[in-house]
Amino acid sequence: MLKTTWFLICTVGLIIASVVPASTQEARRRWEQQCQIRKDKFDYVLPQAMRENGIDMWLVMMKEGHYDPLYDDLGRGYPGRVAYYVFTDRGGDRIERAALGLEGATLESCGAYDIVSGDDDIRKFVVARAPKAIGVNMSEEMGGADGLSHTSYLELTRALGEPWAARIVTAQKLVSDFRSRRVASEIAAFAEAGHLSRAIAERALSNEVIRPGATTLEDVAWWMQDRLLERGLGSSFDMPSVYVTGPDGIEATSNRRVIQRGDLLVIDWGVCVMNFCTDMKRMAYVLKDGERQPPAGVQHAFDQAVRIRDIVHRTIKPGRRADETLTALNQAVAAAGFTPLQTFNKPTNSPATEFFIGCHSVGNQGHDIGPSIAFFNPLRLTFVIRPMTMLSIEFFAWTAAPEWGGKKVRIPLEDDAIVTERGVEWMYPVNNRILLIG
Repeated sequence: MLKTTWFLICTVGLIIASVVPASTQEARRRWEQQCQIRKDKFDYVLPQAMRENGIDMWLVMMKEGHYDPLYDDLGRGYPGRVAYYVFTDRGGDRIERAALGLEGATLESCGAYDIVSGDDDIRKFVVARAPKAIGVNMSEEMGGADGLSHTSYLELTRALGEPWAARIVTAQKLVSDFRSRRVASEIAAFAEAGHLSRAIAERALSNEVIRPGATTLEDVAWWMQDRLLERGLGSSFDMPSVYVTGPDGIEATSNRRVIQRGDLLVIDWGVCVMNFCTDMKRMAYVLKDGERQPPAGVQHAFDQAVRIRDIVHRTIKPGRRADETLTALNQAVAAAGFTPLQTFNKPTNSPATEFFIGCHSVGNQGHDIGPSIAFFNPLRLTFVIRPMTMLSIEFFAWTAAPEWGGKKVRIPLEDDAIVTERGVEWMYPVNNRILLIG
């Protein structure tokens, strides 16, 4: 594990050092990184994911104009009317990889597939391999594992015929395992996205962008969108959430509300690059005339949240189910003197700092499909957190502040991390301060 960690550190450093403004080679650099990721995932993760889930053929069906959510993960390409990525366990230490009804220079030149063919006769292909279980991307809860439309399902069953159509099963857990178990090349790419997210958000919460009494929340959000366009980046959640949090909770989000002195601002957003999307928050206080730092009560509330984060950071370990981890987190934070909030965003009049934990999967989406320590992902709460799982360490803390008439300051902290055999390790420098806007 130490050798792996050292390799990751060196790789991330080289990748970040090589980031340059958009040029004729930037597209190639990003493609080469994604190609390496694809090969590594097929070699190291896919055999384990398929065999653990009892699926000896994983079939991802697409149509022109209707691509599966894993289209970028699996290599893109130009589909005809219908196309398939097909992965077959034929024994040995690797999985056979085929792209049928697909073509394209980058798909072929990457070299991740054994077969790239315009032939889309899926029955002939399946008969020759005689799988016992054919996994397809159908899922009630996980959108990233639910790419097969109803009409495509009907067409697939007709094309396969019996007995093969009767062997179709959901591949939702396989898809989750395949995506959420990370290789070194993925960690390097995601760390780059994290640094970009942090840098843009912290610039946005500064006097470079904000002039108190004139700049609106919407202005800040659009400034961030322009930075994405300049760098050829995507957004995890469409418009960044730029909001004011006050004594009565969230006041306004990414609208024409003018930023005023005394406002406590939060940005919640994520950057997408090379098929990786972050999810993070940053916070700033707009100084009133004569102030040099946030009010003592606001700073105390932030410090309390950092204390909670330290406990969360120490408590998450691999090898437990996500729901078991959530119970352990609530118990550990409560043992330190904090109070679990029963209803999200509904703090009580209790003098104690209240908290609510919502750590979730992150990676190829801002809310990804791996194990999730969050109430809003009930199926993924049952998944085991394994080494090399990426998580957004997200939670909320409410602490009373005298400056707010005793009402509670809502402090949301969120940064992205990877779970290793040692526990939680951050992917980039986390939020350790309230930014100041003069």
